[in-house]
Amino acid sequence: MSFTPDSGTERTTTVVIGAGLSGLAVASELSRYGVGSIVVDGFGSLSTAGPSVHTGMLQRCDAADPAVMIERNEILRHLRNYAASHHLDVRNTTKAVRLDFIGANTPEALGAPHRQWAVHTANGILLADHVVVTRCAQSQLRRMLAELGIAIGQNLVAAMRAVGMHLVGVGELITPTPKEVLRQAKAVGQAISSKVALPAGPGIAIA
Repeated sequence: MSFTPDSGTERTTTVVIGAGLSGLAVASELSRYGVGSIVVDGFGSLSTAGPSVHTGMLQRCDAADPAVMIERNEILRHLRNYAASHHLDVRNTTKAVRLDFIGANTPEALGAPHRQWAVHTANGILLADHVVVTRCAQSQLRRMLAELGIAIGQNLVAAMRAVGMHLVGVGELITPTPKEVLRQAKAVGQAISSKVALPAGPGIAIA
């Protein structure tokens, strides 16, 4: 089984999986850095494909902490307003259903410019150099990377960034606070923008 882009394929720099606070935070940061992105709904499962396709599976992880919901909702309102006023491509009704890593799984190929991620949705396929994952446990991500044939070692984040995958809104043991989510989003925005050699912009400012 091989992957062949067709007329239903779109290309962007980054696909953000998860249209909640974490997804909007990183999309807003990328916008400030001038990096294009498409945000899709990350709820549900990303299924696996045939054995010859490097595919991972992610499951939804609910992360609702009543103690921070007021702050979270205020920041979310701010981010939604930013997304609307800056015409960010947020597709709330489009679900990511499958994630493929395109290209050979050798160490040499992982650093090649042609490596890409393919995010499959019911409306078509989104090709991107970077993928941002939100609302999933690190244990699930470790299993997914193992399925992709990617060596992890002790540093999960480094292993993911090496193949153009980033985390926002994900903690090792507990759900990050809204302010920590914003910090993660800023760091990911900087990391991705540095890879595409665009001038840096200001970070997210929340009053």
